[in-house]
Amino acid sequence: MADVVIAGAGPNGLMLACELSLAGTKPLVLERLPERATAQRANGLVGQVVRMLDRRGLHQRFSGSSEPPQPAPVFVFGAMPLDLSAIEDNPMYLMQVPQRRIEQVLEERAVELGVEIRWGHELVGLTQDDDAVAIDVAGPDGHYRLRARYLVGADGGHSPTRKLSGIGFSGVTKENVVSRLAHVSIPSSLVDPATGGLDVPGYGVIPPFMHHRTERGVLAYAPFLDGRTAVSTMEWSSAETDETALTLDELRASARRVLGVDLPLEPPEGDGPHLTRRLTGGNTRLADRYRDRRVLLVGDAAHVHSAIGGPGLNLGLQDTANLGWKLAAELRGWAPPGLLDSYEAERRPVARRVVMHTQAQSALLAPGGETTALRELFGELLHEPRNIKHIADMMAGADTRYEMGTSATHPLIGRWAPDLVLDTGTGSVRLAELTANARPLLLDMTEGAGLSEDLAGWSDRVEVVSGRSGTSQTAMLLRPDGYVAWASSSAQPDAQERRSLREALTTWFGPGTAGVSGGS
Repeated sequence: MADVVIAGAGPNGLMLACELSLAGTKPLVLERLPERATAQRANGLVGQVVRMLDRRGLHQRFSGSSEPPQPAPVFVFGAMPLDLSAIEDNPMYLMQVPQRRIEQVLEERAVELGVEIRWGHELVGLTQDDDAVAIDVAGPDGHYRLRARYLVGADGGHSPTRKLSGIGFSGVTKENVVSRLAHVSIPSSLVDPATGGLDVPGYGVIPPFMHHRTERGVLAYAPFLDGRTAVSTMEWSSAETDETALTLDELRASARRVLGVDLPLEPPEGDGPHLTRRLTGGNTRLADRYRDRRVLLVGDAAHVHSAIGGPGLNLGLQDTANLGWKLAAELRGWAPPGLLDSYEAERRPVARRVVMHTQAQSALLAPGGETTALRELFGELLHEPRNIKHIADMMAGADTRYEMGTSATHPLIGRWAPDLVLDTGTGSVRLAELTANARPLLLDMTEGAGLSEDLAGWSDRVEVVSGRSGTSQTAMLLRPDGYVAWASSSAQPDAQERRSLREALTTWFGPGTAGVSGGS
């Protein structure tokens, strides 16, 4: 019997396979496609997910740089610029990397960790009992059945896993929006040397990588680092579109309607595949629940929404970081009661928040004078650093705070652990280097590093690293997903703080080893 079967070898399925493997389990991945897709889809990663991947040792593989990730100085909300240079602790990290490269890197990492990926094997049925899930699979050589202790659907917005398990997918469908996107070539004479944007004759400058709204629609211009250029449009229309592929003439006509002038667009240069895509309508939906007994959902199988602001992979990949260690703990027998259910309790509200802000941004893009007036008001609000920080934290996912259920009241508890550099006495090490193995971690920066005895009953599950960081925190207990389960700013934590540490250890990592008291 397999520990976990994952349906779907996209970014979320592959990342979950890596997380489970790091936590000591052996997942099996089923993918209906015969090989990894080459079609271009997402163009990068936005938000806290960039730092999360850094904390798994993957940032260098994606970026090609040994430098830690750096936040972007500007971003966009609802086609309005966000000047992030005005705020402290900028959370908006960006990494330009096409989805096919994301999947390639994650597949390579999964294979390194011993994950089996079966290409051309499709989930077609499932039944559950108290002990396992029976999974019917259609493979290249015919149908067969697997048994697994758990099944995770990472199989997209049309998830067969979700449908077969009977989990509802509530939300709304919009039919009146048509989005068009293609790789193109644009005359270099139109590129504004001061801004990098397009200086369109008869119209003006369109900034790069920003949704640009007019009274008639939206246009975006994206000159990617790999040398490719994409142009996209969005229009509100009840007109039906046919099923033929998007043409360059159709995109040109759409751009003219949006801008009111011609935008010279030519076929893209270089080798393909080149992206051409038309989407009519859109769905905003959230799974009614993330778990049905031994079946769980991650990523688009659990939530779909507008792609504006690039939140999809930020949300989905962090689902996997939250679920992976909890499911592994259940399989390995040390999970405390309710740990696996905390996956839905923590991640579904985050998805609901993403649904909210993507719907709000879509409303701010719509045509019409009332929307223009609303945008004028928002523009005033977005001159205030406090408001910029609020929006940036929300879009990056940096405002997430989980209920940790401990008696401790330190302000870091429940939040993403801040980046720091630890001086261990033998050298300096970044927090990201200490978390690459995805294990629970206690950073002991107290005087005398005296918390080891409190951890004695959990030494088989939790690692301890001692040193100095130069921050106000003297100790932090981190869950594998990077969130702080307990923290102290005391040079020498008192008995009450030590009790709250052991309480946090028990809450998240189960009871200590029998016969080990773990401190006073």
